[in-house]
Amino acid sequence: MRSLYPAIQPYVRHTLEVGPPHQLYAEECGNPQGIPVLFLHGGPGGGCQASHRRFFNADLYRIILFDQRGCGCSTPRAELRENTTADLLADVELIRERLGIERWLVFGGSWGSTLGLLYAEAFPERVLGLVLRGIFLCRRRDIQWFYQDGASRLFPDYWQDFLAPVAEDRRGDLVQAYYELLTGEDEVARLAAARAWSIWEGRTSTLHCKPELVEHFGNSHVALSMARIECHYFVHDAFIEPDQILQRAERLRGIPGVIVHGRYDVVCPVDQAFALHRAWPEARLNIIPGVGHSIADPAIVDALVRATDAFAERLA
Repeated sequence: MRSLYPAIQPYVRHTLEVGPPHQLYAEECGNPQGIPVLFLHGGPGGGCQASHRRFFNADLYRIILFDQRGCGCSTPRAELRENTTADLLADVELIRERLGIERWLVFGGSWGSTLGLLYAEAFPERVLGLVLRGIFLCRRRDIQWFYQDGASRLFPDYWQDFLAPVAEDRRGDLVQAYYELLTGEDEVARLAAARAWSIWEGRTSTLHCKPELVEHFGNSHVALSMARIECHYFVHDAFIEPDQILQRAERLRGIPGVIVHGRYDVVCPVDQAFALHRAWPEARLNIIPGVGHSIADPAIVDALVRATDAFAERLA
């Protein structure tokens, strides 16, 4: 089984002005002359971690990571103004142009898969290939599954903690109710809602609950940006048209891809990966048994590293 490559440090860090009030953090690692690859993190609002650099052979890849608007090292933290899917796609193009990259491999998981697919459909000529994990099509029903009715039936005990910040008469539309709490003036209520929202995701991301992951998601600093930005996107249907990714999947034709998805992914059920593969048959679908949503699961890591190694050989 393949594991992550050894830890590396960036050889350059960038601060990019993308219009007020936002500044983006971006970094480059690996081989400056290598195959360009863009890492797209999840959430939205999750930010990058040092381990994300390690899915790629640093001798062969020029690895570009950036924190999307309002999260990670980008500023201002948890900012919702001028923060839409169109803004993020424009940011990706700005980074590509600033770094002098003609075409690149795009790697993304969960929301990162959403953004990667939208980018590839908008700019197919810029994409060498796609490595995608935990497919999230961001349809209304996909959001409803996790935040209204679906996953709640698999985790009724955890669900009670998710419901707790919301008044009983507001539970008919939990995303809207959370949006009001997360954007309200009451700082105590805002933080309590953020932690409940984020912990729900942390508890359900792995097949077996991992306390250290839940602790990370429950960290106030992490939870506030993730919950506010995720809810902001989901209350606005991710700022995309209904079923946009599948409706425009013909634009992916000719782009090679690998789809990696856990069989027991509760956050983003596997039917989304299956639907994408049917619309984009050029991609290779790997359904990984015995795992959930987390990028850190050893079996998911194995599949993703094998995919990036295969692309390195293909694109060399």
